Amino acid sequence: MSAGGGSTKVIVIALLANLGIAIAKFFGAFFSGSSALLAEAIHSMVDTTNQVLLLVGSRASKKPPDENHPLGYGRESFFWSFVVTVLLFSLGGLFAIYEGVHKLSSPEPISKPVLALSILGISILLEGFSFFAALREIRLVNRFDNLWTWFRRTTSAGLLVIFTEDAGALVGLVIATACVTLSWTTGNPAWDAYGSIMVGGLLVILAGFLAVEIKSLIVGEAPSRNYRPGVESIVKEFIPQGRLIKLVAIQTGDHEVMMSLIISPIGVDDVGQLVGTINAIEARIQSRYPEIKWSFVEPDYE
Repeated sequence: MSAGGGSTKVIVIALLANLGIAIAKFFGAFFSGSSALLAEAIHSMVDTTNQVLLLVGSRASKKPPDENHPLGYGRESFFWSFVVTVLLFSLGGLFAIYEGVHKLSSPEPISKPVLALSILGISILLEGFSFFAALREIRLVNRFDNLWTWFRRTTSAGLLVIFTEDAGALVGLVIATACVTLSWTTGNPAWDAYGSIMVGGLLVILAGFLAVEIKSLIVGEAPSRNYRPGVESIVKEFIPQGRLIKLVAIQTGDHEVMMSLIISPIGVDDVGQLVGTINAIEARIQSRYPEIKWSFVEPDYE
């Protein structure tokens, strides 16, 4: 499975899971009056919308280059991922905090706590399925030592957003379940409101982390992969006496890279031979690294 295809599959799984979860949570919140469950319902609805936006970004990023966008539309996926973080912060996090504060000012007991807890339990199972689907995909593409390094270094914005949303949703569901249980067993409806506030705070924090990571991709970030050793060996293969002077690579999409090289073509003096050699180097680079969509080689006789 390709990285791009795997990411799309994970987004679709998350979309279907969150849509079902959102409907169930709204049903439970309406009949139980639970503020924490309502906050979770809004959270799942925002997540569902987010996944639709990620699919839009994934499709838009595959449009071919044109006159106005000569390097293609790869960064569309970064833009839509950033829109998702804004929605997660505002509609998800801030609304949940508002709902919790509002509930504190006029607390009401949960009328059907068993229903609310049953729906939260089912939601944990469905969200867990989506989370582990994202985790499996990460393990397929992760070339780093641990998950935290992948989170900081990955350039797959869609997969990063899905993983963070699913992880946050699972933690939020555990918080909501604990607070609804406390509200029921203690008879204090304030616990339900506290749950909504804590879920909202969690979403705001996660949105902040995502915004920092995706902003770096939009501005222009180096790929997570170190291409220099491989490119140096390719240059040596075609120009034994030459060397790679400088390499600049920029991530231009979830699975797209632009690379610029300056090489010292010592031993290649004929112009026609030099042009053919450069073309061969570019072809070999793109053959070995299919994600490199554009490569530009400049000779420099030092």
